[in-house]
Amino acid sequence: MFDAVIIEKKDEEQTASFRQIAQDALPAGNVLVKIEWSTLNYKDALAITGKGPIVKSWPMVPGVDFSGTVVESRSPDFQPGDRVLLNGWGVGEKHWGGLAGLARVNAEWLIALPSAFSTRQAMILGTAGYTAMLCVMALEHADVKPTDGPVLVTGASGGVGSIAVMLLSELGYEAVAVTGRMAEKDYLESLGASRVIGRELFTQKTRPLEKAEWAGAVDVVGGQVLASVCAAIRPRGAVAACGLAGSMDLPLTVAPFILRGVSLLGIDSALCPREQRIRAWERLAGLIDVTRLEDVVSEYPLSKAIEAAHALMDGRTRGRILINVAG
Repeated sequence: MFDAVIIEKKDEEQTASFRQIAQDALPAGNVLVKIEWSTLNYKDALAITGKGPIVKSWPMVPGVDFSGTVVESRSPDFQPGDRVLLNGWGVGEKHWGGLAGLARVNAEWLIALPSAFSTRQAMILGTAGYTAMLCVMALEHADVKPTDGPVLVTGASGGVGSIAVMLLSELGYEAVAVTGRMAEKDYLESLGASRVIGRELFTQKTRPLEKAEWAGAVDVVGGQVLASVCAAIRPRGAVAACGLAGSMDLPLTVAPFILRGVSLLGIDSALCPREQRIRAWERLAGLIDVTRLEDVVSEYPLSKAIEAAHALMDGRTRGRILINVAG
């Protein structure tokens, strides 16, 4: 038996509970992992609260990522005792995820834990940190350089945004944070933000092209915010889009793309090729000062994960939400 958060659906009514589950209930896979740490991401909160159509199979253990130690393996790539982590691949949506004491998954979904991180530190970064790194790598690939001008980060008080600010600052970019919670100004500046701007400046309908201010951007909001950001990107700049916390809609014109050569770069962290995710984690290991990670984390026991999900959806959290699974 092991502890887990489980989401169930009966007669179109969804419930989430914390209880013990038998090991033989685990889905198929060739590696069994004892989970030590997981996280609570926006997608997990949507799944647990039922505010988004995330879950594709019932019942479901949520949690899009986890870190821990291999217990059993039928794959030559991993042995008992190996420390591993997982991000995405449909866990927490189609396959039981990380908010549980055990997970049985496919070996190709796992990567070895970078030696620079403990299992706890890896999940302080988690899918949010890994996604932020993919965004920064995409901007680099689009040739957005620190000397080109300021780079905007929307949703900066959240997990992806917080770590994107840290990464950009560490790499020498002028990171400008956008947030709906100006009370977090000192917090964002402590992460390396050169300026903090209120989100309301980006929520109104804009002209097809606005004053070209930003060399690039990392956007986790979508909707009108992303449209406003695109309209104000400098010629040959780029926007890495990785979220839809505001809206899935995108009310913009083609003007930024055909008149300024702006690139809109989609970031798919869940099904990102294994080689690219390994590179992202290697970059994180080389860039992130682990002593600063505690500044961006709130920790909850697994038994309080449902409570934390509601807090996230209500806007009562900031930075990373770490779930202590092993206790």
